[in-house]
Amino acid sequence: MAFDMLANFRDDLPAAPGAWAEPPDFAFVGGHNDPESIPFTGLAEAAVTVLRREGRNLATYNLGGSPQGYLPLREFVMSGLGARAGMTGSPDQVLIVSGSLQALDLVNQAMLSSGDTVLIEMATYGGMVSRLERLGVKYVGIELDDHGIVPAALRATLADLAATGVTPKYLYTIPTVQNPTGSVLPTERRREILDIAREFGVPIFDDECYADLTWGCERPPSFRALDGDRGQVIYCGSFSKSIAPALRVGYIIADEPVIQQLLALKTDAGTGALEQLTLAEYAPTHFDDHVEQLMVALQTKCDAMVSAVKEHFGDAVHVTEPLGGIYCWLTFPEGTDTASFAAAAAAEGIEFNPGAGWSADPEWGKRRLRLCFGQAAPDTIRAGVAKLAEVCRNNGVLSS
Repeated sequence: MAFDMLANFRDDLPAAPGAWAEPPDFAFVGGHNDPESIPFTGLAEAAVTVLRREGRNLATYNLGGSPQGYLPLREFVMSGLGARAGMTGSPDQVLIVSGSLQALDLVNQAMLSSGDTVLIEMATYGGMVSRLERLGVKYVGIELDDHGIVPAALRATLADLAATGVTPKYLYTIPTVQNPTGSVLPTERRREILDIAREFGVPIFDDECYADLTWGCERPPSFRALDGDRGQVIYCGSFSKSIAPALRVGYIIADEPVIQQLLALKTDAGTGALEQLTLAEYAPTHFDDHVEQLMVALQTKCDAMVSAVKEHFGDAVHVTEPLGGIYCWLTFPEGTDTASFAAAAAAEGIEFNPGAGWSADPEWGKRRLRLCFGQAAPDTIRAGVAKLAEVCRNNGVLSS
């Protein structure tokens, strides 16, 4: 009889995924990006150059340097990307991590215990929701409008919690190209939210993974930039959306004592060195031009998706027009559950993210869904949206 290894696993593990399969024809899920815009030639040249110069340092963990990450890359993050977000500071305030997901895990590990409460946006990153649930952390959704968090709703929620003796451990926000809505929080509203957070003594965890891909408006300064030297904001970003998801390189920016404490929790012996070396060589002279070209491609795809939704779904479905990034957020009529036709869509080669998993309140989110336009070509996007509308009609979601 075969030994049942799984019987010795913990009972509280997440469900195991099924066997990997090729993506369907119309894969509108995940955070994938435009394959034609990956700067593989420039990255290859940068890798060869930097390996010839520093390859011997691969013999030691962290390239023989700081466990916070390769110094030239941290310098670029602070001077180059920090400038885009309005931040100034030192490379010692930067921790390189294995994608922004590790940033979330480190901050959560440092700040949260079972039973704690955090604030999140009503529509938010599904990966954060699932992490909070696994940690046994309570989360409260804050109302959003077309411009992001509604300050009055934030204040009211904090006052209600304070009346019960609860101070949230942090406010998690994606203010610049919000995931999944695509909104950008205006500067004055950021100032108001920061003032409210100060009044109630709540830290802000500012996730700006999509902020380099802003085309619909001028990019506002980050919460950390507006906070100055008060130290109330932890900032995280990523090269996944601006360069390539498979590189798995992100970063945290915070005051040095915070970075050092997070570093004590980062027990992976260092984020991949080759990726850091390559990015540090490539980005200082190519990043801005690359991102400008990428945004042209993404905006073309976004326009294709928005116009296709309007054409095939009509007035029955509201589609947000994102100000950047790679997602569209669709809102269906009251009473719709987008998860109810996910299997029918999958049978037709269509994958999408039902909104309940991307919402603080699944009941609020169930009539919504997220579509990623980053990877598919415009013609594929148009064909997939048309087929999705057909699925909805066949399943009684839309009238024929």
